[in-house]
Amino acid sequence: MRSPPQANDGRRRLDGPWVANLIRHWREDSGASYRTWFLWEERIKNFRSIRRGLQAVVEEIRADTFGNAYRGSSLETVVHSIAEQRQVFRGADHAFLWKPKLRIPDIYEDRANQVAFGRFLDTCLCCNAEAHVLAAIRALDDVRIKGLGPAAANLLYFLHPTWVPPFNTAIVKGYNALTGANVKLGRWDEYLAMRRGIVDLNIEHRALLSNDFGAVAGFLFDVGSGRYPLPERDAEVALARWRADLDRVRAEAGGTPSKAAVAAGEADHTHTEIQGWIRDLGLALGFDVWIASNDASRPYAGGRLSDGCLARLPEGLAANGSADTVRLIDVLWIDKASRDVAAAFEVEHTTSIYSGIVRMLDLALGVEGGMARNFFLVAPDNREEDVRAQFARPAFSRVGELDLRYLAYSELRGHRETIARFGSGLKGVLAIARPIARTP
Repeated sequence: MRSPPQANDGRRRLDGPWVANLIRHWREDSGASYRTWFLWEERIKNFRSIRRGLQAVVEEIRADTFGNAYRGSSLETVVHSIAEQRQVFRGADHAFLWKPKLRIPDIYEDRANQVAFGRFLDTCLCCNAEAHVLAAIRALDDVRIKGLGPAAANLLYFLHPTWVPPFNTAIVKGYNALTGANVKLGRWDEYLAMRRGIVDLNIEHRALLSNDFGAVAGFLFDVGSGRYPLPERDAEVALARWRADLDRVRAEAGGTPSKAAVAAGEADHTHTEIQGWIRDLGLALGFDVWIASNDASRPYAGGRLSDGCLARLPEGLAANGSADTVRLIDVLWIDKASRDVAAAFEVEHTTSIYSGIVRMLDLALGVEGGMARNFFLVAPDNREEDVRAQFARPAFSRVGELDLRYLAYSELRGHRETIARFGSGLKGVLAIARPIARTP
């Protein structure tokens, strides 16, 4: 594989105060990806579940049970979960969809290519150094798998977010516009050249960005999507026009929020509200309640969502190997006497149902002595079909070990006060939730 083209990396174009000013404005823009996606608390919940999903892909390829179709495969499950992330990853599944006329990406019909792809994922899953990830990318590029290009970097981002930036058309457009580079789509060497420039951009403006390359990728995505006009830096007239445009954008940011920002806020509000219902019901039924650690400080009912709840997981749960995942489960009801998990709830308003199932599977399989039982996916009424479809996927062969139930918003809304007043234990909740049985 040839060395990345130095002329295209654009690193010499990344200095100047105007870039820092633009990043500051991007951070303050209520409709930009920094606030609607990068700071979105649900974002980090997907990292572990996507890693687990990629492990399932590797295991199926190794056992030659992956099959020759994208639809219904373990890879589709993972990529669908990535595509459900907000705007930066929307459309991430397009690169992996089977295109029959072009016979690409050629990892479904060609067994040797499929094995090479599996080896690439397995290596990156086990990497503990940045150089190893880059070597795995180069090894994959040497195989020259038709149609499998840098879009696969979106898989690696969720494994190594501080080493691998995401990749899509808007990010490339943003990078080219910002740096004057000429990065082309579809080539790993071009991606690696761009990555070098992104690393430099991130170092130059580390105080405004993050060690997580999701931040700089979101910035480039918004630039490439045309959200911010960029200056023609060689002309004073163009620079003055740029300042005027920037003032206009800043004025707009102080006005009515964009539709994307409003939708994101409504989704988070609804999620918090449902968690609050479950919290209050659990406390009324006599359970101790745990609220996901990344949601605990959210405002709710004039206080915090975690008010009246546990500040720490019970010792038995905190000591198990899946504790980091368990802490992110939306709501846990803990039996006061046994300190076991009486019920676990994942609220899936708009986020990936896949990730919620994986967190509860970690809870079920990661503890000993029957400490966890009764698992509920709480979702809008119109998501029941999606819940059952996800549950039936081959990637969830072990989920049959869960007593998993679907709890519709309408059932919780209509019955929670009666259950709190007259119910005891889990009887009332079990009565309004529907079992999700796997098809043999």
